Amino acid sequence: MDFVCFSGSTLPDGVKGVLVLVREGEAPAFPGCPAFASALASAETLKGKPKDRALGLSPEGLWVAMAGVGGASSVEVMTSVAEGLRSLAAKGCESVAVVSSFMDRERSVSVAEGAVLGLYRFDRYKAKDPDERFKLPSRVHVMAGDHQAMAEGAVLGAAQNYARDLANEPGNVITPSELARRALELAERCGCEARVLDEVQMREMGMNAILAVGAGSANPPRLIHLVRRVDSPKAKVALVGKGLTFDSGGLNIKPGDSMRTMKGDKSGACTVLGAFLAACELDLPVELHVVVAAVENMPDGGSYRPDDIIRTYSGKTVEVVNTDAEGRLTLADALHYACSQGVDHVVDVATLTGACVVALGENTAGLFTPDDLLSSQLEVAFRSCGERVWRLPIDDEQLKEELKSPVADMTNCGSRYGGAITAALFLKEFVSDSVKWAHLDIAGVDAVKKTRGVLVEGASGFGVRPLVRWVKGL
Repeated sequence: MDFVCFSGSTLPDGVKGVLVLVREGEAPAFPGCPAFASALASAETLKGKPKDRALGLSPEGLWVAMAGVGGASSVEVMTSVAEGLRSLAAKGCESVAVVSSFMDRERSVSVAEGAVLGLYRFDRYKAKDPDERFKLPSRVHVMAGDHQAMAEGAVLGAAQNYARDLANEPGNVITPSELARRALELAERCGCEARVLDEVQMREMGMNAILAVGAGSANPPRLIHLVRRVDSPKAKVALVGKGLTFDSGGLNIKPGDSMRTMKGDKSGACTVLGAFLAACELDLPVELHVVVAAVENMPDGGSYRPDDIIRTYSGKTVEVVNTDAEGRLTLADALHYACSQGVDHVVDVATLTGACVVALGENTAGLFTPDDLLSSQLEVAFRSCGERVWRLPIDDEQLKEELKSPVADMTNCGSRYGGAITAALFLKEFVSDSVKWAHLDIAGVDAVKKTRGVLVEGASGFGVRPLVRWVKGL
């Protein structure tokens, strides 16, 4: 999808559909058919409010979509572009224009993000429908757009779509070894370093938590480490992603309905790989490490069991209470490994607990960190990208008591109450005091059930753009 700037009172040649962004209290700014635009807005009582939408066919055969953007914040523009262009694509418009009276650099970024994200589809396994009218626009003309800013927005949107594609792939396609192969492919594409540890190498290093979780699967685990190095980096950052390519729950097996979405238990890994792609393509002046423990949690005669005691890579021992609390075990080894890379910041991203979904719902991720500045930086980055996080406590000593074990240094989970917090407290035990650390529990926000705004049914790619924005601001 190409983004092209234009100016003047005439639409570019070949345009089949136009999206008019209308700010609240202003008349539609539409070159070409102003009378039709006014009539359409009047017929649909469109006043520029954020959810105002209209669609019509002009006498000249041009499809016209109109979208209210309220005060025209970047997020409102992004959302309106996603929905407006989706309606034009459904009419078969392969060349479209976006017009408004308020375009600037930041909104130009949002236009490209909205277009790329809103027009996303994961349909590679579906037979082609000969009656399908939906056409992905090959060119988007933006009136008074900033070309460089739109290029940046397109990179960010494409990186999030990369994460969506990876997360949407089923477990029979993305196994731990296949996830590692794709990560190596990504590193080669970006000209970066890559290291993949197999089960023999992990055993030699003592990464027994990762090995334990993967012991019941015919697909052995992998530890993935990508590195982007730059001269005189502004910061050294590690992004750690939970990479459960499929999670059956192990011997504490999940109910059938709960297993239906477990291809998405690798979403944290997909997010950090997508962020790595964007950081490379935007040439951010930061040394960036991505660490993923790619594992499949399955039940068989070799599976790890409740009551097992595991000596982790850090040397700390864990008594297994529940084999379905597996993600935190894989992250224990991955976090300790990431901290050993000499980084200043570590952020992990994981579909970790159902308790977080109960607490915050399916539109808000849990944010845990003992560092107030880091919390503030991440909250601003997520808000500016239209994604929601909410900081939860990580200093509850009473909940920490639940992780005590009579036979090991800790258990791998507490009771059902405050489960998102006890999971974060568990992870904190494997993070070095010398690094600034945050944990993002994205369970519930990693996928959506219904298309809305920039979100398309399926994997969301939550966290890719905010993490890039945060890294860029360091």
